[in-house]
Amino acid sequence: MIILFIGAQASGKGTQAKIIAGKKGFVHISTGDLLRAATGELKKEIDSYITKGKLVPDELILELLKERIKQPDCKKGVILDGYPRNLQQAEELEKIEKIGKIFEIWVSDETAKKRLMGRWNCKKCGVAYNIVTAPRPKKDKICDGCNIPLYQREDDINEEAIEKRLAIYHEETEPILKKYKDKVIRNNG
Repeated sequence: MIILFIGAQASGKGTQAKIIAGKKGFVHISTGDLLRAATGELKKEIDSYITKGKLVPDELILELLKERIKQPDCKKGVILDGYPRNLQQAEELEKIEKIGKIFEIWVSDETAKKRLMGRWNCKKCGVAYNIVTAPRPKKDKICDGCNIPLYQREDDINEEAIEKRLAIYHEETEPILKKYKDKVIRNNG
């Protein structure tokens, strides 16, 4: 079974997806994490899209996702965070596995912008902190667990890139919620 968590960037969908996955024994798959884990030439290709505020091509993400869903730990269930981003991806996903439920995590664009610009990440352990919301690091911009400096993703500090990402979300991702409205559970982030 596949459960989708859909919401604008920084809505909290990743945080909520991790909590539910842990409680239910499902695997949490963030396409963002899959993309960031890529290496070599694939990483360069992916970064060429992300740093400009553009989306990585569907074929590339679907291939990474297919490989991940085949892993034995995904047999009980999967929670997807950040995929599908459009109706075509949703249709391609259903060829692999049926969509069970969709949790929409809603926030305003203004809230999303503030949260994105306040987000700081640890390169070593992957924990995300936020100086606007929780969790905040105990030491200013230092990872609590690894004790190394945190960094901000380029696409989180570029306001023009953020606005492009939000516009794409409204134009391309929100129609999924309309098509699958009988499977949608809405929550304010």
